[in-house]
Amino acid sequence: MQKDQFFTRRRLLFAGVAAAGAAGAAALFPGDSGDAPRRPAPPAAGAPARRPPAKPSAHRLQPLTGDGPPPTAPRRPPVRHAPLLSVPARGRTMVLTFDDGPDPRYTPDILDTLAEYGVPATFFVCGEMAAAHPGLLARMADEGHVVGNHTWSHPLLTRLSRRRIRSEMTRTCDVIEDAYGARPRWFRAPYGAWNRAAFQLGAELDMEPLAWTLDTLDWAGPGAHTIVDRVEDGAAPGVVVLSHDAGGDRTASVHALRDYLPRLLDSGYHLTVPRRTWA
Repeated sequence: MQKDQFFTRRRLLFAGVAAAGAAGAAALFPGDSGDAPRRPAPPAAGAPARRPPAKPSAHRLQPLTGDGPPPTAPRRPPVRHAPLLSVPARGRTMVLTFDDGPDPRYTPDILDTLAEYGVPATFFVCGEMAAAHPGLLARMADEGHVVGNHTWSHPLLTRLSRRRIRSEMTRTCDVIEDAYGARPRWFRAPYGAWNRAAFQLGAELDMEPLAWTLDTLDWAGPGAHTIVDRVEDGAAPGVVVLSHDAGGDRTASVHALRDYLPRLLDSGYHLTVPRRTWA
């Protein structure tokens, strides 16, 4: 591993203090999204339906540690994930996050389920997907969800120059502002691969980093029952759940959410969104 690829554990934990504190603060203020207005939405209208493929090509959003890109694309070596953040919280509070979208095949169904149960979530969107489907970001704003920056094309930031990283972040910020109505206040590095430039440039763009504590591994293609089991087994106060609403076939993710979300609520969990710890 190159010396400058990843922070030491000490640096990462320092950078994660803000994100950890934010998720913890959400538990102290249940029901307050802090980033977007909440409006009532109609119940879900039946089972998830297949829709035409999303544009642009989804293969660039496929996690490198999953099945990888199609055979026609150059194969890259596996990526070592940065350590996940540990998020302390008071009460039975959890945060649901969805990466790589929006995708018209899956994101609307996820939004329907969240609306049915009155639960807000955080969506880390890729700029190229957001630019292709701005209406889905507008809906996220209307229904009280938080939208974060997940770069423009989901590259491995540790292999990019500072100039490229800034461009990936800035273009996505602009698209989010146009479609969502506000600039993003949260950033998540693709593949969880953080480096010095990602933290510094994110801060310069007034974004706070947010990782996760529970990876559903839905990008690896497990069935919905497996995803449900992982969420239920890992549920605990302060947990930040990572799922995906794009980057591949996310049918299992859609069905799993409809299963585990009411179970979490019945178990007394409060599902909320992160709040900023600095202005």
